[in-house]
Amino acid sequence: MKKISILLAEDDPNLGQLLKNYLIAREYDTTLVTDGAQALQVFRKDKYQLCLLDVMMPELDGFTLAKEIRALDPHIPVIFLTAKNLKEDVIEGFKSGADDYLTKPFSMEELLYRIEAILRRASGKQADPPATSYTIGKFTFDVTKQLLTYNDQSRKLTTKESELLELLCRNRNEVLERNFALKSIWIDDNYFNARSMDVYITKLRKYLSRDESVEILNIHGKGYKLLC
Repeated sequence: MKKISILLAEDDPNLGQLLKNYLIAREYDTTLVTDGAQALQVFRKDKYQLCLLDVMMPELDGFTLAKEIRALDPHIPVIFLTAKNLKEDVIEGFKSGADDYLTKPFSMEELLYRIEAILRRASGKQADPPATSYTIGKFTFDVTKQLLTYNDQSRKLTTKESELLELLCRNRNEVLERNFALKSIWIDDNYFNARSMDVYITKLRKYLSRDESVEILNIHGKGYKLLC
């Protein structure tokens, strides 16, 4: 089986080599470059399945590099590695085409989980256009109208409730990573937004409790799983 190729652009040589060695040990074919211009040159020559890009790099910053890479391959997953965690930087990162955003320092285990989660989403099913409605056990969820219906009784969901339930449905019976949900809906994964999401999860559990076959599980250290 051919290994997945990762382009790693990191201008800190010590961190870059550490990340490269870790990813190679986890069976990822990893190419390390130390500036944005070199990364773009290498990307044009070879085929990669994922890019890990430092934001602050010489020659070409990570945001600009991501835009250039996405112009060549609109579908390749991109994860930013950065010391920045301001809301404006996070928004700029996602506008540049990021699939995820890791703030330094981070654990190797968290990086690996993010990579695996993004590669699963990029494997095929996520390329399908989002559904406009879902069947959740005995419930019907109309995404467009934000209506959750059970036995002809409908509940109008708030925008946040609807967005969170849609993400759970899109990843049903799989783990919805907590930080991915936070950044997708709240943009910033800070403590207060995390607590807010917990409240919305509790509300959704209450709404869905009428059908005992439907459950939203807490997956410790990772996120949530909708079982139905």
